Amino acid sequence: MIKVGDTLPAATLQEYSEVEGNGCSVGPNPVDVQKAAAGKTIVLFAVPGAFTPTCSAKHVPGYVEHAAALRAAGVDEVWCLSVNDAFVMGAWARDQDTGGTVRFLADGSGTFAQATGLTLDLTARGMGVRSCRYSALVVDGVVRALNVEAPGQFEVSDAATMLGQVQAAKA
Repeated sequence: MIKVGDTLPAATLQEYSEVEGNGCSVGPNPVDVQKAAAGKTIVLFAVPGAFTPTCSAKHVPGYVEHAAALRAAGVDEVWCLSVNDAFVMGAWARDQDTGGTVRFLADGSGTFAQATGLTLDLTARGMGVRSCRYSALVVDGVVRALNVEAPGQFEVSDAATMLGQVQAAKA
């Protein structure tokens, strides 16, 4: 399992863009994790699935609510990852009315989740292998804080906890 001090694994995620611009075409676009994280401070949070109850009611809204404070504390980008396809992630971003405050990145085949060792087997519930729920503070591609939830929990990966960690790291 990935831990504090480790570099994010090499992986390509997908991001859905509805509007052409900033070098992105409409539709799913590849995002090289290591290149996208280079030279940036990123808050990454991963969820078991788009449109699921805790993820939609608590996890994403908390990061949208705290996005300005995270940026003020030095965070360049906030990423939401899930083992879903880019079209689902794009629809979820629209549904959550994020206004571009959070990048929704698809790990469609779960390769990033597997590479981090942060997978959750929900096959018995008809969902297959997913990502664990967690958050991470990543500076220049290196994990500086990692908060992994126990299955079915939402206690340590929330935006308020991450904001405190970002502020403490800057102190």
